[in-house]
Amino acid sequence: MSLIAASILAADFARLAEAVAESQAAGVDRFHLDVMDGRFVPNLTFGPVVVEAIRKVSDRPLDVHAMVVEPERLAPDLVQAGASLLAFHLEATPHPHRLLEAIRSLGAKAGIAINPGTPVEALTDLLELTDQVLLMSVNPGFAGQRFIPRTYRKLERLAALRRTEGASFEIAVDGGVKPENTGRLAALGADVLVAASGLYNEKPVAENLAAYREALRDPGGALP
Repeated sequence: MSLIAASILAADFARLAEAVAESQAAGVDRFHLDVMDGRFVPNLTFGPVVVEAIRKVSDRPLDVHAMVVEPERLAPDLVQAGASLLAFHLEATPHPHRLLEAIRSLGAKAGIAINPGTPVEALTDLLELTDQVLLMSVNPGFAGQRFIPRTYRKLERLAALRRTEGASFEIAVDGGVKPENTGRLAALGADVLVAASGLYNEKPVAENLAAYREALRDPGGALP
């Protein structure tokens, strides 16, 4: 069954430690931390200090998603702060191969993210060094956007590429992931589903997470 990564950016930052504790008690598999610099994407969020704070109160893996220009400059600080996996954007650096190697040498898993307009085939020569490919199913920068349906085709192509290359990287999908589309995403090859506003809203996290789990158990209820 696909893993659920809780996108902490959608939680209430006024009670961040409580949100992390509630999410862990509910049974989320991982936390997804969006680091944005206001340059690669319009929004500005947080950096290593918040990653370190969450690391202190959580024993779950921390998938850090760096939406920043020159991610190679920030990578050491994010890994030191507690990132279990650090994913950067292919579009953000001229030397992705070098950065994948550097992240692994720092002791973390290395991931690479691509925007909706970037074809998965652009990753072919990087897959042997990649622990995770993060497919953006919205344009990055803000929570609460609607899922881009063409992501389904893209996910199919990426899963086929993984089989062809004999690779073992996991596939994560981020953006507009709700219980209604989780079954189909999992069936097409998604290993990790990033849940944001579908997990953090007016309902308890446990109730929302149960809806995701049920959708994964019954993929026949997914959207066509």
